[in-house]
Amino acid sequence: MARPEVLDRIKQAEGDVDDIVAEAKADREEIVAEARDRAAEIRAEADRDAEEIAERKLSDAREEIEAERESIIEDGTDERDRLEATASEREDAVIEEILATFEETVHAQT
Repeated sequence: MARPEVLDRIKQAEGDVDDIVAEAKADREEIVAEARDRAAEIRAEADRDAEEIAERKLSDAREEIEAERESIIEDGTDERDRLEATASEREDAVIEEILATFEETVHAQT
């Protein structure tokens, strides 16, 4: 092969290499852009999932707090009723005791 042909083939090969490198760079940029887009989609989906989970947990916590509140109110009402019943049962005895003490005090002064 003659020297000019060899030089032409080398120049052609270098041009082909430049084209391949340019195409590879373009492919790389496209792949990177697609990867960034996909990463953004994944982050957005993860944010939505996290928000849904947080809302469910908050709702569950509110329900649990409301149930506990109702239980505390019920227990308090039951305790109040028990104390009122005990006080009512002792009311007559307390009145009699107070009257007896009063009468003793009045008789002691006369």
